[in-house]
Amino acid sequence: MSTNSITDYIKVQTINLDLKGKTKNAVIKELYEGLKETNVIKNPELGLNDIFSREEMGTTGIGKEVAVPHAKTTTVDELIITIGISKDGVEYGTLEGEKEKVKIIFMFLCPVDDTKEYLRVLARISRVIKEDKFRENLLKAKTQEEIMEIIKSEEV
Repeated sequence: MSTNSITDYIKVQTINLDLKGKTKNAVIKELYEGLKETNVIKNPELGLNDIFSREEMGTTGIGKEVAVPHAKTTTVDELIITIGISKDGVEYGTLEGEKEKVKIIFMFLCPVDDTKEYLRVLARISRVIKEDKFRENLLKAKTQEEIMEIIKSEEV
């Protein structure tokens, strides 16, 4: 399964190019709503609770205006990813304990028994977001499909 790219897991219809939430919790909930609509989450309330529980363990803000809220959960049978863009950014802590506005959010849920793929996807996202041009392109994207193309081209 190691040949899968990030885009293989993204539910395109859930990509939100204009998050309206003004707080970290609000944008997490807003982005999660899109994932719920895919009908692959067996227990939507549990899935959201798992994301917030993971966030309580330590922020998923990883710097460079990017956050990766995620959770291993029993409520999905497959890894699913969505992406949200906040034009104005929202206050979000970083791993270094700094306050930073986050504009790009990759959210994902993973089955509890798929730790290998979970870590691989986290590592891939962490690697691609280091590129300034990649982040700039995501912020300029006008369509969900454009987001997918930007990610695909970065993963090649």
